[in-house]
Amino acid sequence: MKKSKTAWTILCLTFFFICNNCSAQTNKDPELTAVRKVIERNNVRYFDLFSNKDESIVNLYTEDACLLVPNTPAICGGGALAKDFKDTYASGKIKGVKFVTLNVYGDGKAYVTEEGTWQVFDPEGRVLDDGKYLKLWKKTKEGWKIFRDLFNSDHSGK
Repeated sequence: MKKSKTAWTILCLTFFFICNNCSAQTNKDPELTAVRKVIERNNVRYFDLFSNKDESIVNLYTEDACLLVPNTPAICGGGALAKDFKDTYASGKIKGVKFVTLNVYGDGKAYVTEEGTWQVFDPEGRVLDDGKYLKLWKKTKEGWKIFRDLFNSDHSGK
């Protein structure tokens, strides 16, 4: 249990100390504003790809990305992410995932942290669950990609 708390603390600190100035800079910094627009477009694309059960959704992530799902070991690497999405699609329980960006932190050069809220929808379009998230985005030669994706529910037991 102690290792788990230590790892969680290190992970949280990493998200917040990646940026040089962890205040909401989006409105002050034109470069960060541009990155936020890219992230918001990618979040819309994520919703569309997920809704269409498109396995190319993994291309929104870096090859060494990790999905940090509650109550589950980290899902890391392109192959593991592809399997996770394929299994999720095959379950038929989830039709879509929507993200709303609240803040983007960082300097916009190599990494930025996105903070927001999410909703998961069933095949009929009803909200199954909702909560908050942090995504650590990494600038790659192909553009901004998700490097770490951490979320949790706003409801107990979900």
